[in-house]
Amino acid sequence: MASLLWAFSFGLIKGQLSGIDPVLLAFLRLTISALVFSPWVLRCRPAGRIVRRAMALGAIQFGLMYVLYIASYQYLPAYAVALMTVFTPLYVVAMVDLLERRFVWRHLSAALLAVAGAALITARDFAGPEAWLGILLLQGANLCFAAGQVLYRRLAAPVAPRSRPVMGAGPHPSEAALLGWMYIGAALLTGLAVGATMAIRGDAVGQGLNSAAWLVILYLGLLPTAAGFYLWNKGAIRVNAGILAVGNNLKVPLAILVSWFVFGEEADYLRVLVGLALILIALFWAARPTSTKE
Repeated sequence: MASLLWAFSFGLIKGQLSGIDPVLLAFLRLTISALVFSPWVLRCRPAGRIVRRAMALGAIQFGLMYVLYIASYQYLPAYAVALMTVFTPLYVVAMVDLLERRFVWRHLSAALLAVAGAALITARDFAGPEAWLGILLLQGANLCFAAGQVLYRRLAAPVAPRSRPVMGAGPHPSEAALLGWMYIGAALLTGLAVGATMAIRGDAVGQGLNSAAWLVILYLGLLPTAAGFYLWNKGAIRVNAGILAVGNNLKVPLAILVSWFVFGEEADYLRVLVGLALILIALFWAARPTSTKE
């Protein structure tokens, strides 16, 4: 469900919001999400260290990730942004293996196969410093999102029956309240960034905000951000690391189909389809049960 909510975001941001400052856009949609979850936050009084960890984690997984992610649209088409997010499973697998001091070769090989599929699609379509800048911005966003998923599993462990507590004991908020504090941390980070941008550029930071843009921002704040990340993180603490890594790529085929058929973007269809086939094979391979020897 979260992947379906995210699939429409790529084309909407590229088509309706590309002229808006990425920091401002991240701040607005995260503020909307924080307001949505404010009732749960107000009803919960968790330990202070849990609140601080949740806010810091939200600032990374949502705040910094969104700033880098939205900035990449200035240099890449929407379907390319969707495709380049396939590196996220590789980062998830590497971080989990590092934290848990183990190595599952099936997960790593599947992630590499998914990366190869994306490279096949994008290798000849994008060239020059601008394209590479977009790719680097997006990889920074992928790293932030991967780190957020992995660390959230540890932070929220006490509320997940299949997880073990790692980040300390003490009263824990509900999952909705925990996400609420994360959205608050993300909104604060991006709000500070907006203030710094305004000090440098003045009123130019608000250019492009019209009634149509506000409707899109409201949609992004309520559904892909508030509902999408809540559902994603809720699932992240109930599945193993391999399924979590693979799940990061479920949005890619959906986003490409939406970009083609809804937003009318063009691409080299044959290479995209072959690349997608490799990604789907990677998803099937990673989803297979892992033996104890792996």
